[in-house]
Amino acid sequence: MLEARTGLGRPVIGRPHLRAALQNGNSFVASGGTTISTGGGMADRYAAALYAHAEDINALSGVVSDMESLGRLIDQSADFRRLMGSPLIDVNQARGAAIAVLSGEGFGKPVQDFVGVVASNRRLRYLREIVSAFAALVAQKRGIVTAFVTTAHPLTDLQRQQLLARLIEAGYGNVNIAETVDPSLLGGMVLRIGARLYDTSLKSRLQRLQFAMKGAA
Repeated sequence: MLEARTGLGRPVIGRPHLRAALQNGNSFVASGGTTISTGGGMADRYAAALYAHAEDINALSGVVSDMESLGRLIDQSADFRRLMGSPLIDVNQARGAAIAVLSGEGFGKPVQDFVGVVASNRRLRYLREIVSAFAALVAQKRGIVTAFVTTAHPLTDLQRQQLLARLIEAGYGNVNIAETVDPSLLGGMVLRIGARLYDTSLKSRLQRLQFAMKGAA
């Protein structure tokens, strides 16, 4: 059962109560009294809840690996993205289908249960954001800089290696890439590291061209 703990060590979040607690914007305390800041965002709160639960059951390594695999599954499977985003699918059906997919792909029970909670709370369409928030939280705990990369299509292994090499050249020696797919970008990418934003997407180029044409008219 998913649960988080208060500073007094008393369990306050059981699976039936997860939705209400997350919506209240609570922060969570993992085993040993280590506070995990949620930052107030919905994705951050879900990520923090999963991190705390994984620590509590001594399964953090497996959960981190499964969440990385979940990100790749979402990016590579159009069918799974349709399941996440369809407003026409009944909540219970969506939950059952998502868990069935994860079970078939060999995901561990903690992540299966977590995705079940996300689906039950009608947040399945935000699952990719939650995965990215979890990756960022893990990186923060490990002292790793996170580069948030959004592309129109999933990065290939070669593109990922080239991007990592460029980041290392730029001085980011200990960096983790958190990937998100947004087809509306059309091409190129949007890269954010801390307060720095690099937008080379085709969408932005077209917008700048439109502004320039309006100014010349």
